[in-house]
Amino acid sequence: MIWFRVFLAACLLSILIYTGVTIGAHGWNLLPIFFGDMAAMAWPGQFNFDFFTFLLLSGIWTAWRIDFSLGGLALGLIAVLGGMLFLSIYLLTLSYQHQGDIGEMMLGAKRMRK
Repeated sequence: MIWFRVFLAACLLSILIYTGVTIGAHGWNLLPIFFGDMAAMAWPGQFNFDFFTFLLLSGIWTAWRIDFSLGGLALGLIAVLGGMLFLSIYLLTLSYQHQGDIGEMMLGAKRMRK
Protein backbone atom coordinates (compact mmCIF):
# COMPACT_ATOMS: atom_id res chain seq x y z
CA MET A 1 0.00 0.00 0.00
CA ILE A 2 2.93 2.34 0.65
CA TRP A 3 3.94 2.33 -3.02
CA PHE A 4 0.37 2.97 -4.11
CA ARG A 5 0.23 5.95 -1.76
CA VAL A 6 3.60 7.20 -3.03
CA PHE A 7 2.30 6.91 -6.60
CA LEU A 8 -0.87 8.86 -5.73
CA ALA A 9 1.13 11.56 -3.94
CA ALA A 10 3.51 11.83 -6.91
CA CYS A 11 0.55 12.14 -9.30
CA LEU A 12 -1.01 14.82 -7.12
CA LEU A 13 2.17 16.85 -6.83
CA SER A 14 3.12 16.57 -10.49
CA ILE A 15 -0.39 17.49 -11.69
CA LEU A 16 -0.50 20.49 -9.34
CA ILE A 17 2.82 21.73 -10.72
CA TYR A 18 1.98 21.01 -14.36
CA THR A 19 -1.45 22.61 -14.03
CA GLY A 20 0.00 25.69 -12.37
CA VAL A 21 2.53 26.15 -15.16
CA THR A 22 -0.12 25.58 -17.83
CA ILE A 23 -2.57 28.06 -16.26
CA GLY A 24 0.26 30.58 -15.95
CA ALA A 25 1.12 30.27 -19.63
CA HIS A 26 -2.33 29.75 -21.17
CA GLY A 27 -4.97 30.80 -18.63
CA TRP A 28 -8.07 28.90 -17.52
CA ASN A 29 -9.50 28.42 -21.01
CA LEU A 30 -9.42 24.58 -21.01
CA LEU A 31 -12.92 23.52 -22.07
CA PRO A 32 -13.09 25.18 -25.51
CA ILE A 33 -9.68 23.71 -26.38
CA PHE A 34 -10.52 20.27 -24.94
CA PHE A 35 -13.87 19.93 -26.73
CA GLY A 36 -12.61 21.79 -29.82
CA ASP A 37 -9.93 19.17 -30.32
CA MET A 38 -12.61 16.47 -30.11
CA ALA A 39 -14.78 18.28 -32.66
CA ALA A 40 -11.81 18.45 -35.07
CA MET A 41 -11.75 14.61 -35.22
CA ALA A 42 -7.94 14.40 -35.17
CA TRP A 43 -5.53 12.56 -32.84
CA PRO A 44 -5.54 15.19 -30.08
CA GLY A 45 -9.33 14.93 -30.05
CA GLN A 46 -9.20 11.14 -30.00
CA PHE A 47 -6.94 11.29 -26.96
CA ASN A 48 -9.25 13.80 -25.27
CA PHE A 49 -12.29 11.64 -26.00
CA ASP A 50 -10.56 8.55 -24.61
CA PHE A 51 -9.52 10.52 -21.52
CA PHE A 52 -13.04 11.94 -21.14
CA THR A 53 -14.48 8.42 -21.00
CA PHE A 54 -12.02 7.64 -18.17
CA LEU A 55 -13.22 10.77 -16.39
CA LEU A 56 -16.83 9.63 -16.79
CA LEU A 57 -15.94 6.16 -15.47
CA SER A 58 -14.21 7.75 -12.48
CA GLY A 59 -17.28 9.89 -11.79
CA ILE A 60 -19.69 6.98 -12.09
CA TRP A 61 -17.54 4.79 -9.82
CA THR A 62 -17.26 7.57 -7.23
CA ALA A 63 -21.03 8.14 -7.21
CA TRP A 64 -21.75 4.37 -7.18
CA ARG A 65 -19.35 3.80 -4.28
CA ILE A 66 -21.49 6.15 -2.20
CA ASP A 67 -24.74 4.59 -3.49
CA PHE A 68 -25.61 7.48 -5.82
CA SER A 69 -26.56 9.59 -2.81
CA LEU A 70 -26.67 13.35 -3.22
CA GLY A 71 -23.14 13.57 -1.81
CA GLY A 72 -22.05 10.72 -4.07
CA LEU A 73 -23.45 12.45 -7.13
CA ALA A 74 -21.70 15.69 -6.14
CA LEU A 75 -18.40 13.86 -5.65
CA GLY A 76 -18.93 12.07 -8.95
CA LEU A 77 -19.28 15.40 -10.72
CA ILE A 78 -16.15 16.66 -8.98
CA ALA A 79 -14.37 13.48 -10.13
CA VAL A 80 -15.33 14.18 -13.75
CA LEU A 81 -14.21 17.80 -13.53
CA GLY A 82 -11.20 17.23 -11.29
CA GLY A 83 -9.66 14.17 -12.92
CA MET A 84 -6.59 12.71 -11.27
CA LEU A 85 -6.25 15.80 -9.11
CA PHE A 86 -9.47 14.74 -7.35
CA LEU A 87 -8.95 10.99 -7.63
CA SER A 88 -5.46 11.03 -6.10
CA ILE A 89 -6.73 12.93 -3.05
CA TYR A 90 -9.85 10.75 -2.80
CA LEU A 91 -7.94 7.46 -3.02
CA LEU A 92 -5.27 8.65 -0.59
CA THR A 93 -8.01 9.58 1.87
CA LEU A 94 -9.78 6.24 1.40
CA SER A 95 -6.50 4.34 1.83
CA TYR A 96 -6.13 5.79 5.31
CA GLN A 97 -9.83 5.57 6.23
CA HIS A 98 -9.86 1.86 5.39
CA GLN A 99 -6.36 1.09 6.73
CA GLY A 100 -5.15 0.04 3.29
CA ASP A 101 -7.93 -2.50 2.66
CA ILE A 102 -8.21 -2.24 -1.12
CA GLY A 103 -11.55 -4.06 -1.19
CA GLU A 104 -13.14 -1.53 1.14
CA MET A 105 -11.50 1.31 -0.78
CA MET A 106 -12.93 0.18 -4.10
CA LEU A 107 -16.33 -1.16 -3.01
CA GLY A 108 -17.01 0.64 0.26
CA ALA A 109 -17.17 -0.98 3.70
CA LYS A 110 -20.90 -1.74 3.42
CA ARG A 111 -20.48 -3.86 0.28
CA MET A 112 -17.48 -5.68 1.76
CA ARG A 113 -19.56 -6.82 4.76
CA LYS A 114 -22.20 -8.50 2.59
